[in-house]
Amino acid sequence: MLVDVPKNSLRKGMFVEAVMCPETEFAKRRFLLTSEQDLRAIVASSAETVLVNTARSQVAVDGADAGKAQKSVDPVVATRTRTAITNNINALGDTLDMIRQGEAFDFDALQPAAASLVDSVTEAPAVLLQMTRLKSKDQGTFVHCIAVAGLMARLADETGSDSDTVQLLTTAGLLHDLGKLFIPDAILKKQGELTDAERRIIRTHPQIGFDILKRYPGVPQVVLDVCRLHHEALDGSGYPLGLSGDEIGPFVRLSTVCDVFDALTTVRPYKRAWTQEQAIHWMFDRGHLFDRKMVLTLGRLLDAMDPQ
Repeated sequence: MLVDVPKNSLRKGMFVEAVMCPETEFAKRRFLLTSEQDLRAIVASSAETVLVNTARSQVAVDGADAGKAQKSVDPVVATRTRTAITNNINALGDTLDMIRQGEAFDFDALQPAAASLVDSVTEAPAVLLQMTRLKSKDQGTFVHCIAVAGLMARLADETGSDSDTVQLLTTAGLLHDLGKLFIPDAILKKQGELTDAERRIIRTHPQIGFDILKRYPGVPQVVLDVCRLHHEALDGSGYPLGLSGDEIGPFVRLSTVCDVFDALTTVRPYKRAWTQEQAIHWMFDRGHLFDRKMVLTLGRLLDAMDPQ
């Protein structure tokens, strides 16, 4: 479990994932604290808290996770949430099928589903994660979009977005993989790893989705950006535009972290699902690709949800 520890409570033997201060003050990340010099440097920094991995620490982290554990979900709330999420999956599937068939799409008509999803993930986030781990081949894209939208809602709220922005980003998450519906099923549902040619085809889906959404009036720019840019990387190695650094806005960075997390923790024909901890650590170790602050914040949220 990842927990926030006040810097003055830090002790040798704790495994430090990150010191919550600028890297210019203390740059080390992911290490076992054994040095008195490191301890003094952390205490002297502007950080108020340190992110500690209790599983990898060699000493007990007593009381550091107080108040972090999520209360068990009331069975009535869990049932209501499952029903709402199932309805959202079906509604999203209907909406995306309409777009795939070239029928009219009203952006505002998707807002009730987005609002319902925000309510669901606020009321019982663990239920959302449990349900979205059970993806069928036929509903894979729809359920992935629901999972990403739910994670985006929580992460946006945690990072200070107002309620209107949270709902807008939730809608962006629902639509972010629209382009995948236009990728041949033989590639999308292939058993086994993709060839280089097939990967090139898969990589066209953000631009396809963007081009389709642009045809409809009233789709906000942030939704278009998330659809088109959620596979960009901070070092410029992403696609389709090869953007880097500040060219990638905070909402797109947020969507990327949520999208990759759900992909890593989902069973695929050619791989096992990673644990939440494995996925968060993998992304954190790749700060050249992902916004580390977003990754760390998502990790803390997931620990609070504790759905595993």
